[in-house]
Amino acid sequence: MSTQDLNAPADSLSFEQALQELERIVRQLEQGQVPLEEAVKAYERGAALKKRCDALLKEARTKIEEIMVERDGTLSTKTSDLEQFVKDDRV
Repeated sequence: MSTQDLNAPADSLSFEQALQELERIVRQLEQGQVPLEEAVKAYERGAALKKRCDALLKEARTKIEEIMVERDGTLSTKTSDLEQFVKDDRV
């Protein structure tokens, strides 16, 4: 991830970019060697990145549907297993 990405608004990042930066922030905070002011800023950035990841996952969920043929021959759609992943809030 480039320095430019680290300064980019969270809502402009791809899922992968946001997740990578969020993981970096978590590791940094877990080490516990960040001055308080920086830790607060990192936490706020992490919250924005998590919100971005959640939004992108929800968007993907609505796009990914499984087409099913019912017994009477009609077509219906069923949301994929990604819906359960998002409901469980695993991100």
